[in-house]
Formats: sequence, C-alpha cells, structure tokens
Amino acid sequence: MLLLIIGYFLMSGGAATSADEFNAEELFSDRRITVAPIVVLIGYVVIGVAIMYRDKSETGVQKSESADIATKRK
Repeated sequence: MLLLIIGYFLMSGGAATSADEFNAEELFSDRRITVAPIVVLIGYVVIGVAIMYRDKSETGVQKSESADIATKRK
C-alpha cells in the first residue's frame, strides 16, 4: 500500500501558477512518465501477491484439524 502512495505522490505536482503558463519539462519529466508508473505497478503486484499468498504452515494445520474431526466422528 505504501508503494502505491509513493508512486502516486511521485506523479503529482507540476501545477502552474497561472493558466497561461505551460512548463513541458516539469510536466513530462522522467519521474512522472517512467519512475512513478513503475512504482505504482510494483505496488499493485505486491498487493496481488499478498492476496494470493497462502502460508504453508496454515494449510498443514487446517488439514490435520479436519482429519482429527473426521476421526472423532467415527
């Protein structure tokens, strides 16, 4: 989540002081065009992996508990 916030923060800025002013170097900087989207993409990948990740020790506990319940019913 922190990576997403950092990435969006890197994309922000570039506000002009007046409507008649346009600063292309500030708007199209490498930080906004390349670095920030990569950081945001990495943040989304980390969140996706965190959602899909299953701890191996938890699955073993669940299997043994279900086996204990099945043997107690017999």
